[in-house]
Amino acid sequence: MARKKISLTLCLAAGLSALSIAGCNQTSTPELATPDTSQHEAPLDKFQDTPLFANTLNNQWYRDAANTVRQKRLGTAERGKARNVILFLGDGMSIATVTAARILAGQRAGLAGEEHVLSFERFPYLGLAKTYNVDSQTPDSAGTMTAIVSGIKTNAGLLGADENVIAGDCQSLAGNEIFSALELAELAGKATGIVSTARITHATPAANYAKSADRDWEDDSDLPDSAKAGGCEDIASQLIHFEKNLAARVPGAKTDGIEVVLGGGRRGFISKTDPSGNGRRKDGQNLISQWQQQYPNGHYLVNSGDLQALGPESSAPILGLFNPSHMNYDADRDSSAAGEPSLREMTAIAIKRLSQNPEGYFLMVEGGRIDHAHHAGNAFNALNETIAFADAIATAVTLSQHDDTLIIVTADHGHAFGMSGYPKRGNPILGKVVTLGNDSPALAADGMPYTTVGYRNGRGFQNLGEDKNADNGYLQEIHAGRSDLEKIDTQASGFHQEALIPLSAETHSGEDVSIYALGPGAALISGNNEQNLIFHVINYALNLLEPISEISLSK
Repeated sequence: MARKKISLTLCLAAGLSALSIAGCNQTSTPELATPDTSQHEAPLDKFQDTPLFANTLNNQWYRDAANTVRQKRLGTAERGKARNVILFLGDGMSIATVTAARILAGQRAGLAGEEHVLSFERFPYLGLAKTYNVDSQTPDSAGTMTAIVSGIKTNAGLLGADENVIAGDCQSLAGNEIFSALELAELAGKATGIVSTARITHATPAANYAKSADRDWEDDSDLPDSAKAGGCEDIASQLIHFEKNLAARVPGAKTDGIEVVLGGGRRGFISKTDPSGNGRRKDGQNLISQWQQQYPNGHYLVNSGDLQALGPESSAPILGLFNPSHMNYDADRDSSAAGEPSLREMTAIAIKRLSQNPEGYFLMVEGGRIDHAHHAGNAFNALNETIAFADAIATAVTLSQHDDTLIIVTADHGHAFGMSGYPKRGNPILGKVVTLGNDSPALAADGMPYTTVGYRNGRGFQNLGEDKNADNGYLQEIHAGRSDLEKIDTQASGFHQEALIPLSAETHSGEDVSIYALGPGAALISGNNEQNLIFHVINYALNLLEPISEISLSK
């Protein structure tokens, strides 16, 4: 089989500068088998009559988005040309977040900042996504990610289920489950992977593999008695039993399970009686041991050293759970062998492992802690996590082929975060506003300086300086309103911006988010779209199911 390697020329052809991707001309891809592109028949149409498929295909949200893709000008030119899909999800990565992160990255590189470009901003195709849930103007991550990976908009708080499910009602879930792009890839014989800096049972990663009436049912300690009595399975258990559950939902299908799972959330897989003291399960089960029994040649990883010790040709499944809860912010991360790997490192390992499958792969990578930093009102970590997310995307471009890999970068929702005032060019993005022609911070009508970035709501100002353990969750005191920042270093990692409206945590926002795309089918990303269109672009590129107008639907 032919082998290919990437070069600086290919990096530039992919729309990325050498400045954006350090060492792009020095890093080669893992040796990849060239796919057979002579046939592009949709392989999964035979499963249309199974309940999981029928419920999805007959959904009006699904049909409308599928027809939108069908009517776009690209026609059939690139349909089925992708062997691989990498979906990058920046949780809470609003347009304002991208702008501010771009400036911060540029300023760290010694530039004024505004002229800088993050890796994914060089992708040739760009569109917008409307983020509302079926029942909510400002959305949550469960409903939005379900829309992105299933092609169907649904209610807030639901995972892998349509809007007919009543939130928190286990009994209403039956018959309303829908498939995901990861499940389709599994059924088509592709390798699959999930990478996140959040708990792997959190809403965004869970939407790829779980069916739940409540996103908070991450382990059995979260399940109410009624859900247990109704036979609902917690999300951690669904991940471990994914292969069995998918085979039961799609009789006659073959699946070998998710090959790569990397993230946080170890606590949901182990018992409360575990010697580590970190477990949460009340049923006494050790789901990690169950996974090892299912995949006896698999690699279970707990730290960065474990990840780096994997052989480059390892073909065994990988389960890495690097923190009892969410992984640490990148700025606080222990980068030693005993610590946590970066999102870039996890992404690289995942691609190298999944690339060994001659049928291709589907990989979802989440920058999950952008969202958490915003909820805490901490712009430093929100922007730093966005930069780390961009670095992971640059690595993915380096390790993939632009002619057979569709890469989509988007967000599930925005945040009540913005840039304002009239700071002069090059003013530190995390600093106080200094206007054109001045050297001292501008003063508001109350006689106090103010920052360029801030939050409309949340807990408000906190000054924790450079404390590396400043906030790995949400702060416990509310200080909304104005504070005198004259002597405060607003660029410190522990500085939490002011907020207008006092709330227990800063909230999501309801505005549109950006979609960036590169590779086969990427030209379908244009204009303003319903968020669930993203799944249909993925399906177009992989051609796993026939377009909606070409398949027979139940009445």
